[in-house]
Amino acid sequence: MTETQKSALLSVFHKDGIVEFARSLIDLGWTLYASGGTAKTLFAANIPVIDVATIVGGKAILGHRVVTLSREVHAGLLATETDADIAELEALGVPRIDLVCVDLYPLKQEITKPEIDRESVIEKTDIGGPTMLRSAAKGRRIVICDPNDRERVISWLRAGRPDEDALITELAAKTEFVVADYCLASAIYHGNGDYDGMMGRRVATFRYGENGYQTPAEQYAYDTGDPLALSRFTLIEGGGLSFNNGCDGDRLLQIVTHIAATFDVNRSYVPRIAIGVKHGNPCGVGIGMTAVDAIQKMVMGDPLAIFGGIIMVNFEIGKDEAVALLRHGMPDGKRRLIDGVFASAFSDEARDLLRRKEGKCNLLANPHLTRLNRDSLDTEPIRRPVRNGHLTQPNYTFILDLNDPDIVKYGVATREQEQAMLLAKAICDTSNSNTITLCTDRMLVGNGVGQQARVYAAELAVERAKKSGHQTEGSVAASDSFFPFEDGVEVLHAAGVTAIISTSASVNDQKVIDYCKKHNVVLYLIPDKKGRGFFNH
Repeated sequence: MTETQKSALLSVFHKDGIVEFARSLIDLGWTLYASGGTAKTLFAANIPVIDVATIVGGKAILGHRVVTLSREVHAGLLATETDADIAELEALGVPRIDLVCVDLYPLKQEITKPEIDRESVIEKTDIGGPTMLRSAAKGRRIVICDPNDRERVISWLRAGRPDEDALITELAAKTEFVVADYCLASAIYHGNGDYDGMMGRRVATFRYGENGYQTPAEQYAYDTGDPLALSRFTLIEGGGLSFNNGCDGDRLLQIVTHIAATFDVNRSYVPRIAIGVKHGNPCGVGIGMTAVDAIQKMVMGDPLAIFGGIIMVNFEIGKDEAVALLRHGMPDGKRRLIDGVFASAFSDEARDLLRRKEGKCNLLANPHLTRLNRDSLDTEPIRRPVRNGHLTQPNYTFILDLNDPDIVKYGVATREQEQAMLLAKAICDTSNSNTITLCTDRMLVGNGVGQQARVYAAELAVERAKKSGHQTEGSVAASDSFFPFEDGVEVLHAAGVTAIISTSASVNDQKVIDYCKKHNVVLYLIPDKKGRGFFNH
């Protein structure tokens, strides 16, 4: 099939694939127009193309900064199919443009460069491209702003344009999104903090949100290229995440990356890590040199709370790992119920073992989980919706470094105690504040999260540990902020805690220090301004 008497305007910054796309249009009978750089690329490939400058009343001007910003181009894009518009175009000698393929100057990439300056940003700010795209969208033309849509459009043309209105609308909406995102990046850069916003692409629709009446509920993704983005996980098995599963998945990513970064910084390796969360907070964490060991420690952290939990590990789940998830610590013949597992990959045997009826256990894979290190933290700014606006702050990026000269150490911790401090601090700093976290050197034994008083958090951590059958004698505690009184430390000491890592800024710091010295409790203090671990306040 040929598309006779149709015209396309091609103007792309990145030339990859444009020759093949243009050749497909020629094969379909289209006439091609192109801007200077794109036209040169097509001429060099022996593709018949007309330089768009020939229809704009003259050549490109102002150092090629003004070419397509002309009434002729936009008349060709905005003209309707009425007899009057068609006649006017003919009188002006202006072709109707039926397709536009444009990608934009790389403004976002320029903004992120370390050597950024205003002149370079302005130079990489596209004006003609966004204007052409919006005119094409308004004119109900075929508008391609994403190179991934080129082959799709060619196939659609060859198939005779099925469901034309739907595709034209979809491409127009994507175009408006891309241009709006582009303009938002420029506004944020030039606005000196006066403007902010988020632009997302829908990647999932949930049956409901946190509660059944909260519909519709959606997941949107940002095009930042983050390999650990939640949207980059592939659903291997199950019916798909729920809204609450997505929230838990995001929390798991924070926890696993903080643990990995902490051990990379302090021990120059990343152990096998297994984490279980329930309602957004860790209820089991295990680390080990083997995957099965890490899983076994994790599931025994809080065997009651892990029921129906969500798991994340930084390794592949094979048969042995799946058996450990389902059976370790369970009565004979009983199986642990798990709602989801995030891992680098799953063997076929593991999929068969973990599968639940009606797809109730989601298995999600991302190979980048095996590559975690100190550079894996999420560094995107955090935006939190509030009524009629949002709050913003940098992400949670503090990582404990035991060699930091700002840490004041009272007593000498053993290597095992310091190992437990590393784990406890990473968990504590990614649990809802206020938090006290109890760990041994390789597992979480009690997490007292979300308390209004620090002593309550200490009491809850001890209670949770004992209820799960753990001995608190010899454990290590992390506090996400300073102790305002000695009472929290007293609770921990009474439970047998032998070392504490916390922050300093309380008027009662000296009383806390004196108590720990008197009772031979090792105490490491980080300046609160530097190392406070409030999370998800």
